[in-house]
Amino acid sequence: MNWDDTDAGMDERFDERPADERLVDAGADGDDTAVEAALRPKDLDEFVGQEKVREQLDLVLKAARARGATADHVLLSGAPGLGKTTLSMIIAAEMNAPIRITSGPAIQHAGDLAAILSSLQEGEVLFLDEIHRMSRPAEEMLYMAMEDFRVDVIVGKGPGATAIPLELPPFTLVGATTRAGLLPPPLRDRFGFTGHMEFYTPAELERVIHRSARLLDVETDAAGAAEIAGRSRGTPRIANRLLRRVRDYAQVKADGRIDRETAAAALGVYEVDARGLDRLDRAVLGALLKLFGGGPVGLSTLAVAVGEERETVEEVAEPFLVREGLLARTPRGRVATPAAWAHLGMVQPQNGVTGQQGLFGA
Repeated sequence: MNWDDTDAGMDERFDERPADERLVDAGADGDDTAVEAALRPKDLDEFVGQEKVREQLDLVLKAARARGATADHVLLSGAPGLGKTTLSMIIAAEMNAPIRITSGPAIQHAGDLAAILSSLQEGEVLFLDEIHRMSRPAEEMLYMAMEDFRVDVIVGKGPGATAIPLELPPFTLVGATTRAGLLPPPLRDRFGFTGHMEFYTPAELERVIHRSARLLDVETDAAGAAEIAGRSRGTPRIANRLLRRVRDYAQVKADGRIDRETAAAALGVYEVDARGLDRLDRAVLGALLKLFGGGPVGLSTLAVAVGEERETVEEVAEPFLVREGLLARTPRGRVATPAAWAHLGMVQPQNGVTGQQGLFGA
């Protein structure tokens, strides 16, 4: 059964993405990485949004420059696509220092981290993405490196092993994580500044879109930018991705200029609706409402009804649906909210009888 009638008659030439690649996914793929490099702001004044984090970080960096010292270690937490990598590059630029980029999954042994730390220059910025996924031995080595700028390199094995202390030049570690709760307290405590990245407001996303449109040399009016911003899930990375797809549509099917009608038509082709829901999101809501009367229903049952893996529904679709107030997690299972019924244009049953109960005649 098809839960979304908007895909009927879609021009498939505009959607050549793999089936498992979502246009509204906040993660970065290869194309995003290449384009983002050209769209990234170069300093804090140019960075849009995150007002509190920018103000606090500006004070930290200016004070460090005034002292002629390296900046304190910085921890940035928040959902993907909100600008953590961009801020790390801005920190390096503001401190006039080189930056080295790596990630937690790439550091599986203490020796991997020791090799990186021992090659750092004085004042260099080390950006460690997904820091919560670093191995425990490397994590314990990082404690001493952050606090004392020293690591102990173990030579040999067993009783004959020897620890050789290795002095490190002062450096600034910028850690980024989407799950700050997984960081052990000893590691969190060693960061001098912690900033939490919030989702962007539509007005902030409009500023992001106007700036990116200028850099991409595409004409966008206020209504067109607002239409894209409203479907971008509060995430600049998604806003920039949607902007590029709307630009393609405008060049092929319009006059190259993005207005509200063009943006709405383009995003209709890509199945991103007015609230930013895509095919998977609407399939989950559609199954919950049409098959189970709004719930409650268990996650596994809902996943089978949608034809997706349990993890896909729980980790990919549900977070945004919950944040939008369209779905609720309860001890008895998933439940649709009144907003979900309204969004899909359906009338919520008033007798309190769910689809499951009606199915078995209870």
